[in-house]
Amino acid sequence: MKISSWVEPKVELLLSVTAYYLSSQGPTHDEIDFEFLGNLSGDPYILHTNVFSQGKGNREQQFYLWFDPTADFHTYSILWNPQRIIFSVDGTPIREFKNSESIGVPFPKNQPMRIYSSLWNADDWATRGGLVKTDWTKAPFTASYRNFNANNACIWSSGSSSCDSKSPTSTTNNPHQWLSQELDSAGQEKMKWVQKNYMIYNYCTDTKRFPQGLPPECSNTNMS
Repeated sequence: MKISSWVEPKVELLLSVTAYYLSSQGPTHDEIDFEFLGNLSGDPYILHTNVFSQGKGNREQQFYLWFDPTADFHTYSILWNPQRIIFSVDGTPIREFKNSESIGVPFPKNQPMRIYSSLWNADDWATRGGLVKTDWTKAPFTASYRNFNANNACIWSSGSSSCDSKSPTSTTNNPHQWLSQELDSAGQEKMKWVQKNYMIYNYCTDTKRFPQGLPPECSNTNMS
């Protein structure tokens, strides 16, 4: 039900989309997305993130990376616990999605998720709004993974989680400490640096997309 996972993908984007994500099943599924959007040769690649809860997504944040993701392997991690989801790149947090159930926003914490990876064509939206189409002469497209690690996960069985009875504490030797892990002040500053210098889209500032008002979690002072 809750998992910390690390993976080092090296991708050939070339206008395709390489996705690394967690997802449950069904029409009211939960999902946590890392997606690499292809682009024209020489243009920066875009790292696309999204969070679905109870079948509802539309919570995209997008970033340029401070390196070429096709040149070498890098570590992309997701920390997912009942209070927050933290997206990190090479140990640097880039996004935090906090639990806002107190203001009526569903949070993905009640459905088990599996981890997936896919390579797919999304040239109807992912490349400059669909203006640039996939160059199929560059096929086959590839994505390679190294050092995948899912640790301290809760195991879902017979409708319950193996972590339901665990009580995380602040002791450093507690293997379930991640259940209440959060960003410290240094992590918060690193995330602010990334968002100031590399974020190119944040749904919480897109008033044209949400003319009737931004999603409720965007007004939460704890929303990153």
